Amino acid sequence: MKRILYLITFTLLFGGQQLFAQIRGNNPINLNDPDEITYLDPKNYVIGGVRVTGTEYLDSDVLVTISKLVVGQYIEVPSEATANVVKTLMGQNLFDDVQLYADRITGENIFLEIRVRERPRLTRIDINGLKKSETDEVRKRLNTNSGKIVNENLVKTTRATIQKFLREKSFLYPDIKIRTEKDTAQANNEIVIVDVEKNKKIRVHAVKFDGNEAFKDKQLRKYLKGVKPRRWYRVFGPGKFKEDKYKEAKENLVAKMQDKGYRDAQILSDSVVRYDNNEVDIYLNLHEGPRYYMGDIQWSGNSKFTDSILNIILGIEKGNVYSEEKLHTKLMGPSRNSDDISALYQNDGYLTFSVQPIIKRIYNDTVDVEIVLSEGKQFTINNVIVKGNDVTNDKVVLRSIYTKPGQKFSREMLMRSVREISQLGMFDEQKINPVPTNLNYEEGTTDLEYTVAEKPSDQVELSGGYGAGQVIGTLGLTFNNFSTSNLFNRESYRPLPRGDGQKLSIRGQTSGRRYQSYSFSFSEPWLGGKKPIYFGLSAYTSSSSVGGFNMFTGQQIVPDADLSRIWMTGVTGTLGKRLQWPDNYFQVNTSLSFQRYKLQNYGNYFLFSDGTAYNINLTQEISRNSIDAPIYPTSGSHIRLTVQLTPPYSMWNNIDYQNAPDNERYKWTEYHKWKFDSQWYTKIAGKLVLKTQAQFGYLGNYTDRTPTSTFERFKLGGDGMQGFDFLQGSEIIAMRGYSNGSIIPESTGIGNANIARNSGSPIYAKYQMELRHPVMLNEQATVFVLAFAEAGNTWNKFSEVNPLKMRRAAGVGARIFLPIFGMLGIDYGHAFDPIPGLSTNDWRQNFTFSILQNMGGF
Repeated sequence: MKRILYLITFTLLFGGQQLFAQIRGNNPINLNDPDEITYLDPKNYVIGGVRVTGTEYLDSDVLVTISKLVVGQYIEVPSEATANVVKTLMGQNLFDDVQLYADRITGENIFLEIRVRERPRLTRIDINGLKKSETDEVRKRLNTNSGKIVNENLVKTTRATIQKFLREKSFLYPDIKIRTEKDTAQANNEIVIVDVEKNKKIRVHAVKFDGNEAFKDKQLRKYLKGVKPRRWYRVFGPGKFKEDKYKEAKENLVAKMQDKGYRDAQILSDSVVRYDNNEVDIYLNLHEGPRYYMGDIQWSGNSKFTDSILNIILGIEKGNVYSEEKLHTKLMGPSRNSDDISALYQNDGYLTFSVQPIIKRIYNDTVDVEIVLSEGKQFTINNVIVKGNDVTNDKVVLRSIYTKPGQKFSREMLMRSVREISQLGMFDEQKINPVPTNLNYEEGTTDLEYTVAEKPSDQVELSGGYGAGQVIGTLGLTFNNFSTSNLFNRESYRPLPRGDGQKLSIRGQTSGRRYQSYSFSFSEPWLGGKKPIYFGLSAYTSSSSVGGFNMFTGQQIVPDADLSRIWMTGVTGTLGKRLQWPDNYFQVNTSLSFQRYKLQNYGNYFLFSDGTAYNINLTQEISRNSIDAPIYPTSGSHIRLTVQLTPPYSMWNNIDYQNAPDNERYKWTEYHKWKFDSQWYTKIAGKLVLKTQAQFGYLGNYTDRTPTSTFERFKLGGDGMQGFDFLQGSEIIAMRGYSNGSIIPESTGIGNANIARNSGSPIYAKYQMELRHPVMLNEQATVFVLAFAEAGNTWNKFSEVNPLKMRRAAGVGARIFLPIFGMLGIDYGHAFDPIPGLSTNDWRQNFTFSILQNMGGF
């Protein structure tokens, strides 16, 4: 009996470990389960192996590395180390469950098993309650590819992304509910379903300030641009609350206060409080601080210019209100007139010039400033390189560049070159990027690399319309980068040779037998290729008939021989040159034109009915164009003065113009014509641009013996398009709100109103103001909206001219520039002043459409 007890005791004491290993080898121990193992009797083992089970998508070796279990190292079982394995892996947010097991124990070696249950994978995210475009944008931001792990982080990210997107759209308080559903088609996959209730857009109810003494609330609200309470009179005002605009507005508010001398100004706190379901109140607690003034200004590092010259350029004196913004602008620009200190140096070759203002002392309300200059060396231009012009020849770009090899570097000439390249119309204005490269500091040389991006510049006009009882079709092709030098190079035809910056235009318009018009024009801006000498050649022929047709059916109701007809043919040649004085923005053009007009039975529509008239005239034009961009100008001006003269035939032909028949009186057209046109572009705020324009025209005769010319008169009113018109010998001037040519002189008389409308007037004046704001500015399209006010009138004699008595109109519109079609426009104008002799339906035209036409200009 004693021997049996001894054997059992010995086996338990010395064979327990092997027995434990054998039992646990068949039944692994959960090392984190207190029911299976106790921390009261831990043991040290050598890790003999680690394996991971339960994985489907994840790499087992990576999980072992994350667990920090290393084969061959000692581990105490159980211990904090075994607990940390589960804690670390669960912390990855990849699993629903992690367990650590002792697979088996052999001697001092322990073999571990990590059992995991992966979290479900994402099949897709379904979003309900948003528009398709909004859903697409949210998906793009989420970047939710299938296979992602569905966890709390995914839910939070989805919610936050949708909230941020909606807040940008002024939906500040949306209701977002997120749930998951099992995907029956895929094991361990889930579908995330998001139900969104956007609720109402939030607007600003009131903005309230606290802590301001020097600034009035009204003034501060003005500084808080982009965040203003909605008012009945603010039709297009920023009443909606947007967080990005709010952030910019706060920064602008502080900057404006500091610009007024309150350099310590700051927003201590702000809050956006819900007022009702669709409005919020904004509370801003401000600190103004004292107002500071400029003290002593010291210069250091300057050797090129003296302190007195720099002080004059700086334009800030001791005692002026201290403004960091003004100081920064006057030192580093960019200022509107390039009159800052940096421009002074960089226009003289100091490419690497830098300047830094340092506050030396602040005492009481005075700030002393030291301005430290680093002049560097003068750089000259070594090479000028053009990149990105895949179609346009290098010479076309290089001849427009004002920075030439061997010249001193000039920031002003660099910006002028950018303007000239954009004026070519063949490159995206937003992507012209000049960069100094290969700077050689020892020799003081640099290369200039102009990177451009070609854009489609050729245009097609294909349209059809119904008017005067007939259908009129138009086909026009304009090639703005034509190349005559490649006419015999077959490889360059795409579909016509391109690359030399020449312009070729062909246009045809017809309604069949009643109306036909064909025109051709060609221009070369650099005749000979060495100097900016402009050459242009244009020709046209057209014929039209009026009357004798049923206006509704188009059917002829009188014999062909009795129809009222007009045939017109013309050709014009032009030579021009860019001037260097008074500055190189000036251009002078000289044109010689010949026109032939043949009229048949035209008395009811014009001042004479039968005969042939000839018009030989010489036109001298001088213009100055400094606008910064051709499609959407933001600054600069375009001024043009034109004088057109015919020979004074009446001085030698001895014709009695009072009694002579029409075929003698009007055979040789005699007149002198004067035109002035000016456009000014001013940036108001941000991208908002004000365009102002004034136009005048006068058609006179040399002596009292001759009547005022029947041709070259002015037709004011309508869209300004040179389309189907009964007499193209008139000049069409656009004025929205009124129908084409309807603004006629008051002295014409009611009985002659329609004749005056068809013939035009010898004197006109027009004024225009237009506010423009872009919607899109890129290579594919330029889109902007506008609001306009116009005033204009016409007169028969100088004695009748009253520049203050005008026909007025106002309205709104939009323009879209597509490279292939040119400028397309639509306007709604309201005319305020009726035209005597014409019914309301005849003189009023609310909607105006235009194609290939810049309303009111050049």
